[in-house]
Order: sequence, then C-alpha cells, then structure tokens
Amino acid sequence: MGIMNDDAVLIEEGKKPGEPYVLTVNCPDKTGLGSDICHTILEFGLYITKGDVSTDGKWCYIVFWVIPHSAVSDVSWMNLRQRLVSLCPPSIPTFYLPKASPSPSPIYLLKFCSIDRKGLLHDVTRVLHQLELSIQRVKVSTTPDGRVLDLFFIKDNLAQLHKSYRQEETCERLKSVLGESCVSCEIQLPSPHYDSLQSNTTCSLSPRISQELFGFAEPQRQASEEAAQLKRASVKIDNTLSPGHTLLQINCVDYKGFLYDIMRTLKDCSIQISYGRFSRFSEGQRELDFFVQHADGKKIIDPEKQQSLCSRLKLELLHPLRVVIASRGPDAELFVANPVEVCGRGRPRVFYDVTFALKSLGICIFLAEIGRHTAGEREWEVYRFLLDESCGPKLSSSKIVNKVRRTLMGW
Repeated sequence: MGIMNDDAVLIEEGKKPGEPYVLTVNCPDKTGLGSDICHTILEFGLYITKGDVSTDGKWCYIVFWVIPHSAVSDVSWMNLRQRLVSLCPPSIPTFYLPKASPSPSPIYLLKFCSIDRKGLLHDVTRVLHQLELSIQRVKVSTTPDGRVLDLFFIKDNLAQLHKSYRQEETCERLKSVLGESCVSCEIQLPSPHYDSLQSNTTCSLSPRISQELFGFAEPQRQASEEAAQLKRASVKIDNTLSPGHTLLQINCVDYKGFLYDIMRTLKDCSIQISYGRFSRFSEGQRELDFFVQHADGKKIIDPEKQQSLCSRLKLELLHPLRVVIASRGPDAELFVANPVEVCGRGRPRVFYDVTFALKSLGICIFLAEIGRHTAGEREWEVYRFLLDESCGPKLSSSKIVNKVRRTLMGW
C-alpha cells in the first residue's frame, strides 16, 4: 500500500452545542469512494444533514455535515476517522512502492449461552457495535428451558480479534451487560462444522413472502401516510447544462441512509460523480444535484441507459428496505430485506435497528437468522425473526411492521 496523508480526513466539532460535525475527506479519487464513505458513516449511526462532493477524476474533496442519532463518544469519532482514512487511496502511487497483498480480515465465531430475557439480543448487538465488531451472519435459538444459544459470525474492523486481550475485552463487556444470566462466552475461529454453517447463507422463502418482499408494488401493510410520503420521489436527467457531464436531479423523502442508497446505486451502475451538492431537507424532502459521467468519462446519452438509471434510483429510494410479517402457528415471523451491493456487501446496522425496535415494543425474539436470497436478478440480504409474542404485549402486525420500518428509516 502507499503512504497515507494524516490530513486526508478531518472531523471538526460544531461551534455551538447541537450543531453538526464537519467531516472532510481530501484524498486521491477512486471508483465507489463516496459509497464506501457513506456506508461507514451509516455504520457509525450518523446522519448526513448536507454535503458537497467534487472531483477532477484524480483527486476528490468531500465535505459532509453529520450528526449522531445517539450519543457518540470521543473514541468513536477517533475510530471513525481511522476507518475513513483506511478507505482513502494512497497519496503516492503504489508502483513506486513494494507491492503487498493485504490479507482479508478473518471471520470469527462468537458463541455464548445465557438465560433469555427481553431485549437481550439488542443489548448484545449494541456491545458489538461499540467494539467495532461487524456482524456477518447470526444464528440465534432458544431452548425449551429458556436458555439462548447465540452464534455470531463477526469481523473485527480494528483487525485485533486474534489477540487475547481483545477477545477477553469482548467477553467481559458482554458479561457485564448480560449479568448473572450469562452462562458461557467464547470467541474462536470457526471449526469446519461452523464454517459450513456460515457459508450456507441461502434463505428459502415461500412464494407469498417472496412476492411481498421483492415485488414492485407498494407494500399492502404500509401505513397510508408513509406510502404517500414515499411516492414523492423523482429522478430526472438533463444533458443541456454541461458539455461534458450529465446532470442528475433527485428529489426524495428524507430518511436515514438516503445518500448511501444513491451512492451505492451509482457505484453498482458504474456511474461516477464529478460534482454534487445537497442542503438540509425541506418539508421532509431532499433535493440533490449531481453532475455525473460513465466510468469511461462520457455523458449518459443513450435513452435506454438514462431510463434504466432513473428507474433503478427511484426504486431504491421508494423501497430502500422491505419489511413484512407473517403468521407461523401461534407466533409471528418478521422478515426484513435489503439489496446487496455488487461487491457483496450488505447494508449496515439493519440487525441493530430491528432488534432495537422489537426491544422497545417489549417483544422477545425466539429465533433469528441472516441469509441471502436471489430475486429479480439481484441478491438480497434477508433477516428473519421468529417473535415470541407471549412474553410481551399483544400487538397487531401492522404496528410491529410500522415500528420496525420507522426505526430503520430513522423516522
């Protein structure tokens, strides 16, 4: 790798309490850098209020004004900066330096057993996020005697989980949250048995659930107010204002992760942003202007490609996350789905937000799984939760779906 500039990423606190932090990235450009930055910002639970993006194809300058959805410690801001610096290309071209192939971070198995209680799964997930351990897969089950066996396949964003002190810190933090209910906790590299479990991620869905999750119609259970709000999305293309760029004008509802959805879609479609700007939302809506090009530096002229890009962006903004619930005997099964990036990466914090919503409703989770499903020539990440409604208040399916969706959208 090349030599990194310590000033590539700057994070400045607002001048007054409550004002946004100013996050500046000034580094060499690369395809998909904006998407990677937005993914990391969303992973840290931050909300982008406005932004300014510009690049000449070789060097980029990005400024985002961000605020936390919850209290963020100084250590988190420091870790955020380190993560963003790691995304920036080197300042010195790599052909001047010895080549080294970075080894991928291994997946570890976190296995613990405890006595079940309300909110347990979210409390564990919150600790993992605080420790910068990202959840790749999960298998949660409850035994007849009320014990929970959790298998979390995790990756350490700090690349230190191979060290004993890091493993001990993780288990101690979990034990402090679980208290006396914790029976055992251990971290290890997966054995061949668990490795096959982790790699077998195919999620089998019934035709009805698949249609509800991945169909293009508006979800029937979506509240009418939200449905009307989400319909207010438009994407337009204009080639008359610039000789070398296509103007992409986007109007969409304001929600958590809206910029990530736009950036990842452009990245997956091999569209590069040369300049873009958006300000604070007005009446719950966002207006964004981007001057873009194909990866080969040409404007988007082909009408079919224009229509394809506009349709894809509008669909992503109308349905960034899919939430449905179905009966399964005396209990209910909750399904949450989001599209997977072409690179194979899923959306951050989905498991965190869903478990938080269910905890706030007082609903226990009997089983939980994360898998992948292919539909409409796309790969989706599917979260399944078997809800034990007997341990909490009896709520309607529409109320559960509405709470989960609103939490995911940051409303």
